[in-house]
Parts: sequence; structure tokens; C-alpha cells
Amino acid sequence: MPEHIAIYPGSFDPPTLGHLDLMQRAAKMFHKVIVAVANNEQKQALFTVQERVEMLQEMVGELANVEVRHFQGLTVEFAVQNKAVSLLRGLRAMSDFEYELSLAINNRKLRPEVDTVCLMPSEPYLFLSSRQVKEIASLGGQISHYVTPSVEQRIRAKFNAKK
Repeated sequence: MPEHIAIYPGSFDPPTLGHLDLMQRAAKMFHKVIVAVANNEQKQALFTVQERVEMLQEMVGELANVEVRHFQGLTVEFAVQNKAVSLLRGLRAMSDFEYELSLAINNRKLRPEVDTVCLMPSEPYLFLSSRQVKEIASLGGQISHYVTPSVEQRIRAKFNAKK
């Protein structure tokens, strides 16, 4: 049977426990999962791409079949270059559905051999987003139940440096 590789793309700014939840579950479903860190020009990033890659590598350290890479360009082309059969996407709430459906349809038009697989996060992470984590942290709120301790430390350092 051929190796089934999934690409889990995102900006991961910052990576959350919701992201980790999906990575852990995908690692059980696929032979290999490549977490693909994108630099989304449309978003104001708190962390550099390299910092996000480092945080994600720390998070997935014990998952032998998960690796983290940076990429540029079309996600679906990155998938083909890495012989992936699936793009993994998190589907939190109905508000995500239209956006994810639109992406899946367009990616399928570009590369019909690559399917999109949507996973719903585990219950504690259903409404968790990186944007909300950044907002809460910027206002001094508690984020330890949203991110790993090392990610929290990096977030706090970023906001303390801005003061």
C-alpha cells in the first residue's frame, strides 16, 4: 500500500493546543504529516516564520511521523511536490465551513489528485483561534489553557518587549 502523506497548512501564529490536537490525531490517520508553515501576507504576524517552525517542532517532538516545514506558494503545489494525497484542515464551527469548502473546491480544480480532509477539533478547542490567543495575551489575560508552556513564554516575551 502506498504511503499516505497529509499536508497540514497554516500560519500557526501562534501554534495552539487546537493545532496540536489535530496534528496528534492526523498522525494516527496518515503515514506522514507535514505541518506546512505559510507566511500569510494578509495577516499581521506576531512571530517570524522561523519562530513558528521552531515552536511547532517543539510541540511535535514526540510524534515520529510529523515534520514541520516552511513553504511559499500554492499549498496544493507544495502537496504535490511532497507526494501528499491530502490537505488537512481544521473545521471549528459553521463559520469556517464556507471558507474551507471554497478552498477545497479551488484546490481540487488545481490538483484533482489531492483531496481535502477536514477534522473537527476536540471539544475544548472548538472555538479556539490564534487570533484570540494573541488578543487575550496582549491584554494580559490567561492563555495557559490554549497553548503549551513554551509557546506561552514566547508570547509573553513578545508582548513584554512591545511595552
